[in-house]
Order: sequence, then structure tokens, then C-alpha cells
Amino acid sequence: MRIRIVDAFTDRPFSGNPAGVLLLDSFPDDNRLQQVALEVNHAETAFAHRLPEGGEADWALRWFTPLTEVAMCGHATLATAHVLHTTGAHEGPVRFATRSGVLIATPREDGSIAMDFPTAPLTPAEAPPGLAEALGAEPCTVLDTGPLIGDLLVELADEKTVHALRPDHKALAASSERGVIATARAENPALGYDFVSRCFFPNVGIDEDPVTGSAHTALAPFWSGRLGRPDLTGLQASPRTGRVRTELRGDRTLLSGRAVTVIEGELLA
Repeated sequence: MRIRIVDAFTDRPFSGNPAGVLLLDSFPDDNRLQQVALEVNHAETAFAHRLPEGGEADWALRWFTPLTEVAMCGHATLATAHVLHTTGAHEGPVRFATRSGVLIATPREDGSIAMDFPTAPLTPAEAPPGLAEALGAEPCTVLDTGPLIGDLLVELADEKTVHALRPDHKALAASSERGVIATARAENPALGYDFVSRCFFPNVGIDEDPVTGSAHTALAPFWSGRLGRPDLTGLQASPRTGRVRTELRGDRTLLSGRAVTVIEGELLA
């Protein structure tokens, strides 16, 4: 089996969010998929296989962290679409059958790929006991992102506070099903982004995710509502950093970015 490591939501190697991508003839048993994801040991490893023609989707797609399978992943979907297009395995828009329904990834003329994802439903929530202490900052707003994502969206006072976070990941695990999305308005939009975020997912084995597509299905409606514009750019301020373009379309959100293949090899085991 060929295995590729792709940096997603970036146009430069060694930035953005790395994902493993394997194109298969069919899915082996779940234990085998989990073993490979643990060996790759990136935030996500994507497994895809071609589906028969004439159906509602072109490829089946699943995502695994080193610890578990997840219901939605943006950067590994982008990485998979990038591999399909750059290897010639698929041309034009690709429809993925996933646990989140059919997701469509469409290449654009500028070299980016736009992905059509469900918009996360946001509802006000009470801050769990100990959240401020675990995160290391006092929340201004706390929202639940719904069962598909399973995060708390936490607005902080300013961009500097987001950059300075040094959370207690073990303590943070008690705050939500998957983790916490910390965000703030950009201090200087002239730099090319409208909001910043950092994402901490200790419950699925990811202390800090470099760039999180799924989180932007919640960040998009939140910041579009605050800023009064449907199309925005988010900077995920992890050490690797990456940018996600968001286009809010009601109950769907388009997430777009670029990707770069950095490693290609053969899985021998």
C-alpha cells in the first residue's frame, strides 16, 4: 500500500497540519486501520477507497487519530482530495461518503480545494467548572458546537491571549467530548486574517491540533455573525500555523485551502 504524508491548509512544506493518506481497494478491519493510524502518529490518518460508479459518492473515506476513529476531519479530507487530484486517481469534484454524510471537495483555479461541510449548530453553554484554570484564560463566551464536532467554542478577550495559552491538557479533557476551540478577533485584519484560533483535543489523543478544518465549521458561523460577512479567513495560531478560508452558506460551510505532499512511501507491514 502506498502511504503519503500531506501538509494541509498550507502552501509550504513543514507547516499546516500533516495527515497520513492511504488509498485502498477496500477497508480492512477497524483494528488494522487503528494500528496504521497509531504508527503514522499524526493528528489524523485518512483511508479511502473507490466506490462503484452511479452512486451518491465516488470514494468512501474514514479518519483515525492515533487513538480512535472520528466523525469529521477537515484537514485529512483536504489531504485526501489533494492526493486524488495530484496522482490522477480522480479529476474534478470528488464526493466522499463519510460518517458526516457526503462531503464534496472541489479544486479551484487558484490551486486551492474547497470542501462542502455541514455548519456546526452553536448553542450557548455554561463554562464547565475549572475551564478557565485548565485553559489558562477567562472565557468571554462559551458555546456548544453540537454532537458532530463535540467541542466547546470559547471566545477569549483578544488575540494576544489566544497566542499565550499554555493549557493543562489533562484538566482540559473534562470540559467536553472532544476538546476546546479557543478563539479571538484578529487584532490587525490587514495581515490577511479575520480571527485566530487554537484547538486542544486531549480526549482523542491530540493535545494541540495544528490546523483544524472541522473547528472552522463552528468558527465560521460564530465570526460571520460577529463581523457581518459570510466569507472570512481564519489563522490557526499553532506552532506550525495554517489558514482556512471559510464561506458560510446557511447550513453548509465551504472550507478552502491548499496542501503539499511531503513524504511518499510504501507500507510494508
